Formats: sequence, C-alpha cells, structure tokens
Amino acid sequence: MTTNSMIRDLLIYTDLADKRVVNTFIEADKPLPEAERLFGHVLNAQHVWVSRIKGIKPEFESWTLQNQSSFKQLQEQNISALLQLLESLDLSQEIEYRSFAGEPFKSVISDILLHVVNHSTYHRAQIAAQFKQSGITPPVTDYVFLKREGLF
Repeated sequence: MTTNSMIRDLLIYTDLADKRVVNTFIEADKPLPEAERLFGHVLNAQHVWVSRIKGIKPEFESWTLQNQSSFKQLQEQNISALLQLLESLDLSQEIEYRSFAGEPFKSVISDILLHVVNHSTYHRAQIAAQFKQSGITPPVTDYVFLKREGLF
C-alpha cells in the first residue's frame, strides 16, 4: 500500500466517522453543548490545516464556536478539500505556516494529513463520552469496524 492510498483510506474513514457523528447530533435533536464544542473544534481544525496547506488564511480559528446546524456543510467542505489536496499535491512536500500565536513552523503534508485524521479520532472519542453522558448511544466509528463493513 502506498502512502497516498493509505492516507486516502484514512481520510475516507474520517469522512465516514464524522458523518456518523453529524447524524447522531441530528437524531438527538437536542442541545449538547460540550459535544458540540468538541465537534466544532474537530471541523475547525480540519479547515485550519486545509487552509495552511493551501497557504491561505483560515476563515475561523480552531476553537471558534460552530452551530450544530453548520456541522454537515462544514464536514462536507472539509473532506472534499482534504481529498482534493491528496490528489493534487506531493505529500512529501514541506510547507511553512504560522500558528495562531504567530510562531513559524514547517511540516510535511503527509504528516499534517495523518495528524488531521488522528486529531479527529481523538476528539470523536471525547464526543462519544459526551453522548453517553447525555443518554445517547454513540455511533460506531472504529476504523476496523468500518473497514470490515466494506465501507471503504
């Protein structure tokens, strides 16, 4: 398996898992402030990394609050942009960017994309815990389960 195909699988996994979270919010049909804050952060962070790779200013910062009603659209925009970057760029390319505090950094695109996947997975686990505390059954978002189901 090549790096590109592995990262593609991981991005498709992230898409499927994030869609399950979005659908859980829709089905719950009630305010879930901490879960919403965390999932908004996931979506914002994906957007921020896409923007950094493209060399443009992000529309919002990583902890900007997002309305639950915007989750579906943001998620779709993010995955579309991430997959487009995967197909159009050399993943071994190093990019320069700045943190929100203005600190300069350099990272390889493949490392950034792996970070996006890992970061999303980490926070989805926190969101699942929030769902459980609110009496909502969290969606199954484990990589191997979705892979076994033949979803990617």
